[in-house]
Amino acid sequence: MTNRYLYITLLAVLGFNAENMTAQTQGQVKGAPRLVVSITIDQLRSDYLEAFMPLYSDKGFLRLFNEGKVYTNAAYPFTPVDRASATATLYSGTTPYYNNIIGQRWLNRKTLRPIGCVDDSKYTGLSTTETASPNQLLTSTFGDELKIATEGKSVIYAIAPFRDAAILSAGHAANGAIWIDDQQGTWCSSTYYSQALPIWVQACNRLSAPRNKIESTDWEPFSRLGSNYSYLTQGGEIKPFKHKFNGTRQFQLYKTSALVNSDITDMAIQCVSSSGMGIDKVTDLLCLTYHAGTYDQKAATNCQLELQDTYIRLDNELGRLIAHLDKKIGNDHVLYILTSTGYCHEETADYRAYKIPSGTFYMARTVNLMNMYLGAIWGQGSYVETTYRNHIFLNRQLLETKKISMTDALNRSQEFLAMMSGVRNVYTSLQLLTSQNEQILKVRNGYSPDNCGDIVIETAPGWTILNENTQESEISQAAYIQFPIIFFGAGTEAERILSPVSVDQIAPTIARYIRIRAPNACFSKPLF
Repeated sequence: MTNRYLYITLLAVLGFNAENMTAQTQGQVKGAPRLVVSITIDQLRSDYLEAFMPLYSDKGFLRLFNEGKVYTNAAYPFTPVDRASATATLYSGTTPYYNNIIGQRWLNRKTLRPIGCVDDSKYTGLSTTETASPNQLLTSTFGDELKIATEGKSVIYAIAPFRDAAILSAGHAANGAIWIDDQQGTWCSSTYYSQALPIWVQACNRLSAPRNKIESTDWEPFSRLGSNYSYLTQGGEIKPFKHKFNGTRQFQLYKTSALVNSDITDMAIQCVSSSGMGIDKVTDLLCLTYHAGTYDQKAATNCQLELQDTYIRLDNELGRLIAHLDKKIGNDHVLYILTSTGYCHEETADYRAYKIPSGTFYMARTVNLMNMYLGAIWGQGSYVETTYRNHIFLNRQLLETKKISMTDALNRSQEFLAMMSGVRNVYTSLQLLTSQNEQILKVRNGYSPDNCGDIVIETAPGWTILNENTQESEISQAAYIQFPIIFFGAGTEAERILSPVSVDQIAPTIARYIRIRAPNACFSKPLF
């Protein structure tokens, strides 16, 4: 009997300990968040973000900074950066060298015509004349990997004012990419994702399309209100401004205003409710793009009031979004990631008016001189096929006919261009593809052999590259733009990290957080 009682007691003790161990283990191992909200703010800058801190509520930016894991010194690992290349890198976890998206537009080698990064005539538009798909994005995104990991059960949507931002953040396998059409001012999409707009998008177009705001209200430019105008009433509410949008570019102008961000939040809230996002243990993904650039890409000095209002309204929209998801899903079940596209697109001051060294690099004139130089060596011919921005495309067929090696042609061209006034660096395709020099690594990361020229010219800071044939121009500037990466919610501990980090680390961090495979060309380590 004694042995029997001892045996029963031992079983009871072991069972009790096993239950305790199971409970402790369950408490330690957290489930993946039900919803991941990836927020990309186009042209967000830390200097402006901090300058307007006293005007924010405690529900938006201040809450993110106080309760989130904040990396204060983020950067993109390539150059040049624009909205499309930044978005593709953020979601694919790799650079344009691998994901193929070097910018919003590039030159098609076959047709010698510029094409958009998401242009695709195979897929017609829904409520738009634009044709688009993500097929030129040659790698997977963390959204794609989430779809694979959940066998298609995850609900994934991307919402943005701009077509490229919506499609590149949605990736290949999303349920939909929604953006505002430039011509009609309505929400639109592509047949790549579905054959018809989701019913909730159609309803939004009928009841609250962006064009309805423009047609029913006149908005005056902020600058007419005076530099001493206060944005906040004594009650702390944002005092509305009146813009006036008209003409053929009215919807394009609207998408660069402070008011477009409220449309993004409205659609995000409707998307979560109508699509059933975050209601079960299968992780869903909502990709949002907000705007923090200057109105109509004007210089910040010419639209200071608009810029201030943009950040205040943006703070309000972030607070509204977080408050809604807190109530509907719960902060412990939602992971937010916020960062910037890391560039600034605005008018540049005339350096000559202030006696700052500058100049103009004439591309067509340079090409004529280069053809003459190479013709003196190998005989007359059009050795340059065409140019686009600061890229030179050599005539490969002519080189093959004359039995001139690409290496010789590139070396001769590089030697000639290096002697031109205003040129600081000349990169050849072979140099970018084979060099291990860390100084040119950022240029190489932003280069794609399929979409870039054989020669890339870098002019001195302040110099303008002008194509005399098309009158297109761009100015060379390498100003560092500081911006943060913020993780918030889903049990993320508050922390402030000052050490430099790279945006391509976001994708593997999210993948690790929700326990899926990182995108298929992602080499970067997770941030935590």
